[in-house]
Amino acid sequence: MRFLVVDDSSTMRRIIINTLHELGHQDCQEAENGTEGLQRLDAGPVDVIITDWNMPEMSGIEFIKAVRSLAPVKHIPLLMVTTNAAKDDIVEALEAGVNSYVVKPFTPDTIKAKIEAVLSR
Repeated sequence: MRFLVVDDSSTMRRIIINTLHELGHQDCQEAENGTEGLQRLDAGPVDVIITDWNMPEMSGIEFIKAVRSLAPVKHIPLLMVTTNAAKDDIVEALEAGVNSYVVKPFTPDTIKAKIEAVLSR
């Protein structure tokens, strides 16, 4: 299983990737923002995308909308991991095309459950 982690915080990318490694997922790519994330998608196949909301250059919402508009990658499950916890934010993310939503801070069990949920759909 190949993951793409898109977050402007190198610390948060490292936390998410370490969590994925603990869960047995070793194939993880990373990107600092949505623009770089789209470039990574062009470079090779990805099975699951985990993205932040608040990023420079291209926000997580803009990134999700861009992914959903591209035929070759629009089917990839998207998991948003963010500090935005307001109901309106969650609704906006779901309307943009995210498959699931995790509010930071999170536990490895939460990430595991969300990944299993998006992959079972």
